[in-house]
Amino acid sequence: MPEKIEVQNFADEFLQILFPHFGKKVFYSPEDIEIELLSLRKKLIHILKPLKKTIKGTAEEIAEIFCAKSAEIHDSLILDAKAILDGDPAAENIDEVIVAYPGFFAIAVYRIAHEFYKLDVPIFPRILTEYAHQQTGIDIHPGATIGKSFFIDHGTGVVIGETTIIGENVKIYQGVTLGALSVEKILANTKRHPTIEDNVVIYSGATILGGQTTIGHHSIIGGNVWLTETVPPYSVVYNKSEIKVRNAKDFGNEPINFVI
Repeated sequence: MPEKIEVQNFADEFLQILFPHFGKKVFYSPEDIEIELLSLRKKLIHILKPLKKTIKGTAEEIAEIFCAKSAEIHDSLILDAKAILDGDPAAENIDEVIVAYPGFFAIAVYRIAHEFYKLDVPIFPRILTEYAHQQTGIDIHPGATIGKSFFIDHGTGVVIGETTIIGENVKIYQGVTLGALSVEKILANTKRHPTIEDNVVIYSGATILGGQTTIGHHSIIGGNVWLTETVPPYSVVYNKSEIKVRNAKDFGNEPINFVI
């Protein structure tokens, strides 16, 4: 079993290589980055050694494949950061997004973990995404498939299940669940979570369940919506609740303050 702290440190160190914002190290040349990546590769091999009986190939091979993906992961995360910058009026620059936005951190760790998930490395990817979950309150399963330019705004309480498929330029807010209907264990290898097509916005508190549920491209899902059925492209789905406004004087002696 890999040591949790070693896995967490690996994530932090890898992100420091991709984005100096995450650490104090300064790289003055591409050669400096290569040296640091080589050092991290050795650490990764050490972390993976306890899994040698359960992984396909050797720890050295997996480390080599992952490190070769570094530039691709970096480019993908830059697109995510730009999507956050473009989509959030409060974001002043991309550096702020990278260093301060919990949504970006959760997406970054997910994209690292997903590479190991695709290589059938057990446990390790889950430790990675649970680390991000602990830090941000955002729970993304490493098995989820997420396209380019993904934006999680605020993020607390977001849950994205293992077989979720998310297209490009998708934006979701806090408290969104992309989950499964209750299924038996024997259905673990089936698609249990929804598909979200390109250019969809899902507002806070929405719950979308089921492997057969598809949200068509360019749709908007309003806050607190509960969905278990497919929505065609260019849809607007919202939950209309009744709001009553009363004059405070009408309450008489009724208490208008509450303690929870």
